[in-house]
Amino acid sequence: MEQFIKSTILAAGRLARQYRKNLSSLEVESKSEKDLVSEADRAVERLIRKRIEKNFPDHTIVGEEYAPKEGCSKLWRIDPIDGTVSFLYGQLHYCVSIAYEENGETKYGAVYAPETRRLFFAAAGKGAEVNGRPIFCRKTADPSKALLTTGFACIRSGLEQNNLPVFARIVPQILASRRFGSAALDLCYVACGEVDGFWEMNLNSYDIAAGVLIAREAGAKVCDFSGGTAGMPSQIAAAWPPLADWICGEVRKSFG
Repeated sequence: MEQFIKSTILAAGRLARQYRKNLSSLEVESKSEKDLVSEADRAVERLIRKRIEKNFPDHTIVGEEYAPKEGCSKLWRIDPIDGTVSFLYGQLHYCVSIAYEENGETKYGAVYAPETRRLFFAAAGKGAEVNGRPIFCRKTADPSKALLTTGFACIRSGLEQNNLPVFARIVPQILASRRFGSAALDLCYVACGEVDGFWEMNLNSYDIAAGVLIAREAGAKVCDFSGGTAGMPSQIAAAWPPLADWICGEVRKSFG
C-alpha cells in the first residue's frame, strides 16, 4: 500500500507540473465567485482515481472534483491540487494530497509538493517523514515565540462567522504569521517544524485528511476548536499540545 500511494502521488505531481508549464493556455472555471478549478485539477484527479479503481475497484473515493461512490469501509480522500490559486499564479505552495482510510481511521497519508520535490508521508502508528527522513513538530508552548500559519477558506465561502476576528486577536500575541494557501501543506509544515502551528475553518475532509495524519504522527495535536480530536473536523488547530490548546481558546474568545 505504501509503495502504491507513493508511486501514485509522484505520478500525479509530475502531471501537475506538466500543466503548470502552460498556465496561460489552461482552461479555468469558477465553481463559485472565489473558488476556481482548472483542467489540471480534473486531469490529476482522473489519474489518481483511475489508479485506485484499477487496483482497488471495491473502494470508495472522495475527491474535490468528482462525487464519491456510496458506502464502503475502505475509503480514499484525494485532493488533486490543494492550493489551486497558487498553482495558477505560478507559485510554489501547492500540492497533491492522498489519504487512505479503513473503518473511519486514516491509515496512510501522503502530501507531495511538486515544485519543491518534497513527499510528506505517514502510516498510522509509524511516525511521519519527508523524503524518507523522520520529521517532528516543534515543541513550542509559548505563543509569543510561535510562528503560526492560517487560511481563509471561510472568506471564499462567504461565511458570516469567519477567520478575520480570530486573526486579529491571535497575530498581535505571536512571533509572526504566514499565509501559504494550502491547508495540506500548512499541516505538513507544522509536522516538520517549519511553522509552530496552524488553524483554519471551513475545510473539506479531502483538504486535510492526509495532512492531519502526518501532523499527528509528527507529535502535533490536531483538534477542532473545542479541543476534540475525533473525526475529521472542518475547523482545526494543529500544534504542540499546549500551543494547540491556546489557539483553540483564542478562537473561542473571538466568537464570545
